[in-house]
Amino acid sequence: MGETGAHVSTDHLRLWLTVRDTVPWEHTRPATHTLVAPARDGAADDVRAFDAARSPERAAGMLAALEHARSDAAVGAPLEFARVASWQRSVLGTSAVGFRRGSAFAKGGRERYGTDLTGLFDACLAETAAPSPALPARAARAYLDVCFFHPFSDGNARAAFLVLVFVLARESVALDRVGPLRRLPHRADHPEGALALADLVSVLLEHACRRAAGRPDRP
Repeated sequence: MGETGAHVSTDHLRLWLTVRDTVPWEHTRPATHTLVAPARDGAADDVRAFDAARSPERAAGMLAALEHARSDAAVGAPLEFARVASWQRSVLGTSAVGFRRGSAFAKGGRERYGTDLTGLFDACLAETAAPSPALPARAARAYLDVCFFHPFSDGNARAAFLVLVFVLARESVALDRVGPLRRLPHRADHPEGALALADLVSVLLEHACRRAAGRPDRP
């Protein structure tokens, strides 16, 4: 957040909320998934590689938040801002975590997110518990909701990833590889990109299931 994007007139949060309703989530690539105990913990492994390269403190915070998110998922806790904020305290290493005040900026100031606050955010997160669309679409949609609501002063991409992990874990699903999810850029005005993210979650989930069952990946 800051003055760097003060010239941006488009509210990319409003834009995302419009685009969100036009994405054909039901067309997400189908993936067969069952209870998965992957051969490797893709989320934790990626944190130990990617985040630890930034700093040991960053990695430690993410690993603590990851454990917290999975514990919450295991007891079927509801997904809401207060819960995500509790993970974010570990991510940022501070107890002073609240919903941002004023506009937020990202991508070097090229995107501005307006001031719709926790009520609407919680309503979007609550949709992850619905039976449809399919799990990969709900996980991807929640990831993008966090990206474009941009609720925190820092660490929103990490919060989005934790939300995705939580949505999958609540249905006893985990991924053994997550790098592509965390490296891709996302645009608020791109429904095709949103659907592509859902398809990516589906592909990663299917491959994790196949590897967990000792079957080779499909080409």
